[in-house]
Amino acid sequence: MSSSKLTIVARILAKAEKRELVKDELLKLIPPTRAEEGCINYDLHQDNKNPNLFIFHENWESLDLLQKHMASTHIAAYIKATEGAVEEFILHEMTQIG
Repeated sequence: MSSSKLTIVARILAKAEKRELVKDELLKLIPPTRAEEGCINYDLHQDNKNPNLFIFHENWESLDLLQKHMASTHIAAYIKATEGAVEEFILHEMTQIG
């Protein structure tokens, strides 16, 4: 199973005036996501120098289970709630090599 494990680094840059809204909505994602099948860890970080920058470090058992997460109702609610509040969103799908 370890060969199919997927690491995600999601970079979310909030608009300065919407930082607290985005932060609150990101925090709401943690409990339901950690309860999802296939979620190994789902950890949110806020940059120490740029408080508008948030990073999720995630590990999933497989791409299929990550895709199921991305189609979840809590992700849809987050997208709706933060519409126009996020300046940039970059998702890196990664495989551990060492």
